[in-house]
Amino acid sequence: MREESICKAPQAKTIAEEFVDRINAERRREHLVRTAPLIVLIALALLGSVFVEGFFGLANLRNLLNQSSIPLVLVTGLAFVILVGSIDLSIEGVMGFSGSIVTLMVANSKNAMDLGFWAIPITIAAGTLFGALSGLLHVKLRIPSFIVTFGMGSVATGLGVLSYRGMPATVTDPLFASIAQGSFLHIPYLNWIALLVFGAGCFLQNSTAFGRAVYAIGDNEAVARSNGIRVDRVKIEAFAWCACCAAIAGVLGAIRLNRGEVIIGKDNLFTTITALVVGGVSLAGGSGGMFRALVGVVIVTVIQNCMILIGVDPYKQEAIKGVIIILAVALSVSRGRRVVVK
Repeated sequence: MREESICKAPQAKTIAEEFVDRINAERRREHLVRTAPLIVLIALALLGSVFVEGFFGLANLRNLLNQSSIPLVLVTGLAFVILVGSIDLSIEGVMGFSGSIVTLMVANSKNAMDLGFWAIPITIAAGTLFGALSGLLHVKLRIPSFIVTFGMGSVATGLGVLSYRGMPATVTDPLFASIAQGSFLHIPYLNWIALLVFGAGCFLQNSTAFGRAVYAIGDNEAVARSNGIRVDRVKIEAFAWCACCAAIAGVLGAIRLNRGEVIIGKDNLFTTITALVVGGVSLAGGSGGMFRALVGVVIVTVIQNCMILIGVDPYKQEAIKGVIIILAVALSVSRGRRVVVK
């Protein structure tokens, strides 16, 4: 037998075999992206229990719950905007605006107005209008979402400062005190409210036509439009829901601080985006969801908590969060197929 017949060169793969290999590689990658946040969370918990004193103590677990409540409300709203392939940079402004005006509509140290409980839904409605207007400008005037929402955030911040004219109001309404200090099953009311908002987000995502449309638009907007989905309307609704959640977060912040000023929203945007990306919500849209957002919030909260407990400088904490978000995006983004933000 000739030597050439024994040592045959490997045959080239057919087109079908290459296609199957590519599909399998994509599935392995998606599985890794889906499970990696949970693995990271477990690893962080283990490291925290070993290297951070009191990490699993009851007091620190309550701190973790308190620290995660407002970010959980914010990711519940922003996730929908990112899932449709857009971004909302106005959440800090809307949050600060809402936290400012709600304190002026209940019993406070600055004016005689006292609408009691009704101040809360009025404030949330006002905050939601910012999101609806951002969505309307984005889809009708074809302005990139990051430009529209960045400007809208500045408008909301300015109106918030104007509302109290540089002298923030202190709340004297007993309703705020009872919400801030009350608890159910040893869990503060503020945490229960955050969980209710998150539950509403899960319902919207899994049980409504709006939730299904959000994924369809994020996956392929042209196909979604050709299949009869009212893309513009869904996008406006997504921005309105995001602003609604930001307004709720602003009210929660005002209740927690017992006063209203625009700095209530400060430093929440970057943390919210970091939590979503780290949790596995794709900035390109169409991939992710509420569970991944929840995991991301817990991861970011645990990292922040550990850095505080071991005494990391606050400026270094921001730098570390910046590195985390860059790494998370670099590991999760699908290169060469789509833009990151539409």
